[in-house]
Amino acid sequence: MMSEWPRKTIAECAAPEAYATQIGPFGKALVADEYVESGVPVLRGVNVNRGRFHDDDFAFIDDETADRLAKFESFPGDVLLVHKGPLGEIGLMPKDRQYPRYIMGNSMMRVRCDPERLLPEYLYYWLTSAEGQHYLFSRVSQVGVPQIQTPLTTLRQAELPVPPLSEKRAIADILGTLDDMIELNRRMSETLEAMARALFKSWFVDFDPVRAKMEGQARQDGARRGEPRKPSHVASDLLWPGAEAGVGAEGDPVLPKHIVDLFPARLVDSELGEIPEGREVALAGSVFDVAIGKTPPRKEHHWFSTDPQDVPWMSSKDLGQAGVFISEVTEYLTPDAVDRFRVRRISDGTVVLSFKLTVGRVAITDGEMLSNEAIAHFLPRGRAFLAAAHLYCYLRKFDYDSLGSTSSIATAVNSDSVTAIPVLVPSKEVHEALLRAISPSFSRLRALQRESRTLAALRNTLLPKLISGELRIGVA
Repeated sequence: MMSEWPRKTIAECAAPEAYATQIGPFGKALVADEYVESGVPVLRGVNVNRGRFHDDDFAFIDDETADRLAKFESFPGDVLLVHKGPLGEIGLMPKDRQYPRYIMGNSMMRVRCDPERLLPEYLYYWLTSAEGQHYLFSRVSQVGVPQIQTPLTTLRQAELPVPPLSEKRAIADILGTLDDMIELNRRMSETLEAMARALFKSWFVDFDPVRAKMEGQARQDGARRGEPRKPSHVASDLLWPGAEAGVGAEGDPVLPKHIVDLFPARLVDSELGEIPEGREVALAGSVFDVAIGKTPPRKEHHWFSTDPQDVPWMSSKDLGQAGVFISEVTEYLTPDAVDRFRVRRISDGTVVLSFKLTVGRVAITDGEMLSNEAIAHFLPRGRAFLAAAHLYCYLRKFDYDSLGSTSSIATAVNSDSVTAIPVLVPSKEVHEALLRAISPSFSRLRALQRESRTLAALRNTLLPKLISGELRIGVA
């Protein structure tokens, strides 16, 4: 059990070198005026949120500034923590990284472990465990910006169970394998979504099939007049599910005929710009029943719950952390609250859109849930046939700046503006062809997200039991 493993402080397990535990530059040691367009990346909270390490979204400093701040450099194997702002985020600096050097920003801390005493992966998992998170949050100052009091001392004094090296390695391997599987699913999901959205853009933004038909007609007319052939703009790698793109007599890529035949041969002007002839631009409120969520009064806390047995209640923050499908939320409403305030339930497979503060976050519900008043739900109206996958792709590329803002304090549009979003309505034949092409990707996306939730639940169940010694490796 836990008592069988000795407990040691992080300071005792850190590497025997200067600055093995280190806080980022303090005060004016690094200021925003020193940031440049490119150079050496500066690590911030966004680089360790939602996982081990996120190798993008950097601020940069030049090499001279980085040399001056050399003691704040982070190397592969460093355990990274946020001590100010978005607390509780932990990361591992990977060996395979995009840049040769990284400098910690002023909200970061790091630990460089002695590998004979403590594996960095094991420390990472302890810091993300309930015990590690409780230790950090119990030392947070709530005055002003949330931050850990005396952060470097707090970090060094943290005391954790230290099993034998073989046990630590096995624990890190088990939990790391689960994290790797979750990360692989995330990357596969990004690829599937990108493919589906690229196809949607080709058909409904760039109108490639229409332009292919127009160019084909122009080529025929030009050939009859003896004019030189114009090169086709259609990408040679544009392949459609169920049929391969061919090559024309003069070497140009050609879209499949059965796809091109579904589209007209002419573009006409509209409020959305050029669109295929004969297609309709309708307001979202005429195609969908656009509903808005509700938030019961916070002063009566019994309306809200953290019990998954209650009804999931979605916020804009939840939307921001979701993938294509949303199922996980941080709060729930009791059935009494749903009835009392007549909060409209959102059925499974409904497209939702945030339109206040963080305008433009889009997802599809995976299960029945509720939402706050900053989120709109698009329910098919009457005989409308636009599917969730189509609307999702459309809302992901829509320019919300065109709706204007109704708030001088924060970016927002009102619910009337949401119902007035112009929607290009395709023919049923084109819509059905699109769904045949992208529906398998969306089905796979949902399956991958569900699998990742199962893996995360397993990891979260194993984590405290393995770290505490309650569950031994053989049993796990």
